Amino acid sequence: MRLRTPLALFGAALLVLAGPPLLTQGSGADTGTHIPGLRVMVPNTPGGGYDITARTLVKDAEDAELIRNVEVFNLPGAGGTVGLSRLVSERGNGKLAMSMGLGVVGAARSNHSPSTLADTTPIARLTEEPDVVVVAKNSPYKTIDQLIAAWKENPGKVSVGGGSAPGGPDHLAPMQMAQAAGIPPKEVNYVPFDGGGELLASILGNKIGFGVSGVGEYLDQIESGELRLLAVTGPERAKGLDAPTLQEAGYDVEFTNWRGVVAPPGITDGERDRLVALMEELHDSPEWRDSMKRNGWDDAFLTGDAFGDFLAAEDKRVVDVLKELGL
Repeated sequence: MRLRTPLALFGAALLVLAGPPLLTQGSGADTGTHIPGLRVMVPNTPGGGYDITARTLVKDAEDAELIRNVEVFNLPGAGGTVGLSRLVSERGNGKLAMSMGLGVVGAARSNHSPSTLADTTPIARLTEEPDVVVVAKNSPYKTIDQLIAAWKENPGKVSVGGGSAPGGPDHLAPMQMAQAAGIPPKEVNYVPFDGGGELLASILGNKIGFGVSGVGEYLDQIESGELRLLAVTGPERAKGLDAPTLQEAGYDVEFTNWRGVVAPPGITDGERDRLVALMEELHDSPEWRDSMKRNGWDDAFLTGDAFGDFLAAEDKRVVDVLKELGL
């Protein structure tokens, strides 16, 4: 018995030592990206750009074995500012992040939100993409010129829907379109929706004249023929899609949207660095590269303080554009 007991203890010790690698394998432990209990908030409804971005990045990070068991949840309202206020109220919570973009910058301004992105901890800007100008498959508008002609004739009757609050990308893009077409922006009948998911139903039901949203949000519906793509707002045509840029069509508009991730204020440097490291590892993964290509997203990666400087510049840009448009 005295000989077997030390051997048994030695064997048990080996199992304990061998246990942690087996338990943490595939959880991001090797890269320092695993954050137990991490939750990602989406500040608009399911099916919108923030939602697609958040669920894609979590799935890709899990497939790349950087994280595991991360919850994604939606908290829509007021163009993303309900979620923003919740994030800011979670001061010091290093296990919460929020998917966001230019729409939240604009909504914070237009809704006079007490919380702004300056109150958050910047983590990373991830993607950039053009907006698309779309109508239902049975819409009378078959080209961007037909749509613009009808819009100029009666701006109030031909309403435009967007998945963001005034000041957000889906609002700024058609306002710049109107200005380029000679339509006073104040005469535009803009109908805001809380994300591209809500907007889609109104476009398909012909409840609005046309819609403006991110290319990645409606790629499936465009490819299936449910939506007719009339134009893209970016500097180049969207890959694989047959529609001109607004510049090609003769309208002096070039507009792109972006999306990223922020965290609550007051988290530690270590917590911030771990979230940044997660985004860096995700950015370099083949899973994320495939998703960007599939969704028509361009790489716009920027982290930490540099992203914070970008957010401050975007806030000023939104204010300047709204003033220029007389809005």
